[in-house]
Amino acid sequence: MIKKAAAAAVGGAVALGAAPLVLGAAGFTGAGIAASSLAAKMMSAAAIAHGGGVPAGSLVAVLQSVGAAGLSTSSNVLLASAGAVLGALLGGSKKAALPSPPAGPGAEGDQPGENAPQVNPPKPPLSSEKPQK
Repeated sequence: MIKKAAAAAVGGAVALGAAPLVLGAAGFTGAGIAASSLAAKMMSAAAIAHGGGVPAGSLVAVLQSVGAAGLSTSSNVLLASAGAVLGALLGGSKKAALPSPPAGPGAEGDQPGENAPQVNPPKPPLSSEKPQK
C-alpha cells in the first residue's frame, strides 16, 4: 500500500514537472514560439489550414498560452491527479508469480495414474433431440 502511495506521489510530481519542460522543448516558450521548432511547424500548418491565422482555442493557441503563462491551478490539479493515477498503476503493478513446476517422477505421493486426466464418456443425446439422417 505504501509502495502504491509513493508511486502515486512520484507520478503526480513528474507530471507537474515534465509539462513545462516538454512544452519548452517543443518550442512553446514564455517569449513566444521558438523559430524552427515543432511549435513553429504546428503554427504554420494551423495558419495554412485556416487561411493565414491561428484560431483561438486551437491546440497551437492553447499550448502557446500554457507555454507563456503556465497552467491554471485547476489544470495543475488535473495534471497531478492524472500523473498520480498513472504512477499508482505503474508503480503498484506486480509480476504474476510463475507456477512451480510439478514434482518429477518418484516424488513423494506420486502413484502411477494419480495425475492422469479423467475422461468422461460422451453423453447420449437428449430425448427431445431428433437424430439426424
